Amino acid sequence: MNLTLVTETFPPEVNGVAMTLGRLTAGLQERGYKVDVVCPGRPEREGESALPVSLVEVSGIPIPRYPELRFGLPAGKRLGALWRAEPPKWVHIATEGPLGWSALRVAERMAIPVVSSFHTNFHSYGGHYGYGFLKPLVLGWLRRFHNRTLRTFAPSEDLLRQLHGEGFQNLRLMARGIDTRLFDPARRDRKLRSSWGAGPSTPVALYVGRLAREKNLELAIRAWQRMRQVIPDMPFVLVGDGPERERIRKSFPEIHLAGMQQGESLAAHYASADCFLFGSMTETFGNVVTEAMASGLPVLAFDYAAPARFIESGSNGFTVAFGDEAAFLEAAVSMARQHPVWPAMGRLARRRVLPESWDSVVDDYLSETAAILPNLILQTA
Repeated sequence: MNLTLVTETFPPEVNGVAMTLGRLTAGLQERGYKVDVVCPGRPEREGESALPVSLVEVSGIPIPRYPELRFGLPAGKRLGALWRAEPPKWVHIATEGPLGWSALRVAERMAIPVVSSFHTNFHSYGGHYGYGFLKPLVLGWLRRFHNRTLRTFAPSEDLLRQLHGEGFQNLRLMARGIDTRLFDPARRDRKLRSSWGAGPSTPVALYVGRLAREKNLELAIRAWQRMRQVIPDMPFVLVGDGPERERIRKSFPEIHLAGMQQGESLAAHYASADCFLFGSMTETFGNVVTEAMASGLPVLAFDYAAPARFIESGSNGFTVAFGDEAAFLEAAVSMARQHPVWPAMGRLARRRVLPESWDSVVDDYLSETAAILPNLILQTA
């Protein structure tokens, strides 16, 4: 039984969308499904070993401010030929751009069922880039797209409530799992910590994610500066890349910019830190929060998405009311004063996310899909 996944990005890219779709694809393949992945081609894939999927590359252009990502162009003729040769049981579209719209139109014409997933709060990004006035138009575009699909999967209950309030229909939860074997406190690396100027007992603050305005990095940096009033020698390590990297390097030379990390190296960066600062207010979930918790780190974040679900403030981490930046900075100081108990909080954090498996996420997705595809025979790993 086969299906087609249409997306802008796919592993080995490292971001929450690619990781989630990669896990979903792997889980479906383990259950015996054939998955065709349609996404824009990228020059750096040339010469790579083949990805473990049937990859259909289409035309794309670099996304403004994100040149390492590509924006899929319409591919109706290519998709029509592909699906006439081998009609998929269903199509899952994870992009609302031109590629996604063309896939939706072709599937509708061919009477192929379509589901979608909501991964990025594009309508919330405008305020960070000077086009906030376009939010109603962007939101309308997203709503029209998703309401033409049979199901729209979103990663958190609060996002489902938000989308429902904006007129989105047929919403379902598709939670995010966590690889607790990869993200493990046992990967703590003394040499890595030493490269940050940290001794065995020096607390280290960490951020992992895009270095971009919508991640509200300025708040995380201000929080770390407040924390250094309590812990003067505490380094701050930023893992990731993006359009803000050069500005941060020039403005804050004392911050350690670790660049992009993957796999075991990424896991070692998490485990070698001592707390995680996450000031973003544009997440649909926040995979980095659960990765940090699995790595034994107490997290400071706003109380929504993954933090709302997993952090018990004052016990295994710290949360403040969404959007209250003053409270975030106050909580950072309080967190610093409690640094002797961070290891105990980190153990509770890891314990909280241990039951969250990707197998259960894939099984729930298939159960929801079977509800609209009565002839779908569920297969288990």
